[in-house]
Amino acid sequence: MGAAALGGAAGAVGARALRGAGCPVLRAGWGRRLWAPSGGSAAAGVASGSGALSPFDRRLKRKQKNWAALRAEPAECEYLRREVGGRIADRVFDIPRTFPLALDLGSGRGYIAQHLTKETVEKLIQVDIAENALKNAVESEIPTVSVVADEECLPFKEDTFDLVVSSLSLHWVNDLPRAFREIHQVLKPDGVFIGAMFGGDTLYELRCSLQLAELEREGGFSPHVSPFTAVSDLGHLLSRAGFNTLTVDTDEIQVNYPGLFEVMEDLQGMGESNCSWNRKPLLHRETMLAAAAIYREMYGNSDGSVPATFQIYYMIGWKFHESQARPAQRGSATVSFGDLAKIDGLLSRGKK
Repeated sequence: MGAAALGGAAGAVGARALRGAGCPVLRAGWGRRLWAPSGGSAAAGVASGSGALSPFDRRLKRKQKNWAALRAEPAECEYLRREVGGRIADRVFDIPRTFPLALDLGSGRGYIAQHLTKETVEKLIQVDIAENALKNAVESEIPTVSVVADEECLPFKEDTFDLVVSSLSLHWVNDLPRAFREIHQVLKPDGVFIGAMFGGDTLYELRCSLQLAELEREGGFSPHVSPFTAVSDLGHLLSRAGFNTLTVDTDEIQVNYPGLFEVMEDLQGMGESNCSWNRKPLLHRETMLAAAAIYREMYGNSDGSVPATFQIYYMIGWKFHESQARPAQRGSATVSFGDLAKIDGLLSRGKK
């Protein structure tokens, strides 16, 4: 169900969830301007300055995602987002409860919502930096409200949501520790965050091929694939943000393509083109042809196709509540692990 079909009830939920100051909201998906800080454009919060603390050009990323959403057949390049969105939904279904109000952070065209049911999530607020993606969202049976806002600064009140989900969006955030703190803040006590983001081994075939080709043809190389977070850092960042009962796991999805050019074309169609400030704006034709040949030679399949590997990090974290189970105090155990051998012996004698 689109946001425009909700009427007053869902709109009121969205309005109550918005906090009055501190973060720019660009526009609500149902056409009503919500709030913008005085003295500046509402879009001003999208752009970040270049530097070590802001590696990504958020304004460019917004343009890339808006362009991808307006393609004639945007679904052609959404196979990866649909797959990961379904896996996020599976993790939501694993929790035996109904979530009255949920937030999809970096929702795009609704890659998680299309897999959820209204028995699990009663209302869903979808937030994305790209308004075209929200306007062309895939229909879902869940009532949804669309809010155009920057994922780096959530415009919602504290203790608002029972569930926050995010699929393949947070790897473009400049300040990931802050983003985790914001997610923790908007969750209600005993609320849960379930997210997925690209890992460090994503597109290693493409990265190596481009680097080798540039070294050969141009005597040096520039980054053409954005930097990714290491899985060893995720648990620490989530813990520092206040989450407990953490789960972090990794998975790999491998997709076969006719060649390097098709890989890059589909990345553009996903809105996943590099937006690092230090990216090289132009690749020479000879370098691209050399990279395509290296890609096929080093990684090619027997049928002539080439693989592209996408490493996915999945994370689950809970906001503390008194009702949650707690680990026992150190030294409070009444049984030693050394007694397990005795138990095995007693069981074996009992069988005889």
